[in-house]
Amino acid sequence: MNIGRVGTVRLMAWLVDDFVASLTASSQNTVDAYRRDVTSFADWAGRLGLDGPETVDRRMLRRYLAFLTTKQLARRTIARQASGLRRYFDWLRRRGIITADPTVGLSAPSDPGRLPRVLDATELDHLLDAAAPEDEPVWRRLRDDAVLELLYGSGVRVSELCSLDVDSLDLRAGAARVWGKGSKQRRVPLTEPAVDALRGWLRHRDEAPTPVDAVTETALFVNGRGRRLTPRDVRRILDRRSTEPTHPHALRHTFATHLLDHGADLRVVQELLGHSDVATTQRYTHVSKERLKTVYRATHPRA
Repeated sequence: MNIGRVGTVRLMAWLVDDFVASLTASSQNTVDAYRRDVTSFADWAGRLGLDGPETVDRRMLRRYLAFLTTKQLARRTIARQASGLRRYFDWLRRRGIITADPTVGLSAPSDPGRLPRVLDATELDHLLDAAAPEDEPVWRRLRDDAVLELLYGSGVRVSELCSLDVDSLDLRAGAARVWGKGSKQRRVPLTEPAVDALRGWLRHRDEAPTPVDAVTETALFVNGRGRRLTPRDVRRILDRRSTEPTHPHALRHTFATHLLDHGADLRVVQELLGHSDVATTQRYTHVSKERLKTVYRATHPRA
């Protein structure tokens, strides 16, 4: 790998290899992205005379983000690099290498209007249909399939998915009961792929690890310790499957945007998402308009 001006010795001072080695739950694409982001920052900081992460403060990080802006990088790219640096410096703090995390309070430029990120067809296909690693346990593969199909097919929040119990499902009717914000219950439809994935998971659910004190556990989804799945566990699933760093909420954004793209009524989408105010749902109409503009500009000969 080309490490630019940093040099092997100087890069070792930034513990990049150790940090990368700690990302055991992340996909190779995510690991590669974090390595590039931290190495790029170390390269830039080294040219300013910084010898290691102990000398970095928040002011320096802000200068770096400003530098990235001058290179006319996409705001999403800059935000991703900021996310990588947050994870890197949090790891340094937890290891006791630095005493304070300089990324606390650090803000990165957001997309204009904070439009939600929508996954493209390639990302979505990889998440939902990628071939399983040969050494992956069958139960985990089936669980992950069901989790991702639910997030995209029904647009549920991660917290709602994690709180589902086995008896929340009505697979024959293709529906599930979820508890949303404000303890409001709603019934959401399940796609055929989600129903198939859930049936596959339920057939193998007993193969997942189950601790002695969780014999009566009713959770639909459990993690590798036999406990109820947590939002952090869901994030790890995305890290393993996604081609680039992706937040689980992006699947909910994609669900809503695809419905509107194909003519769904705004009020129907509001109900499916469990929004109490239609104004919250309306931001997805802006996403759809931006997508239409992008397609138009990319495909019309005189656009």
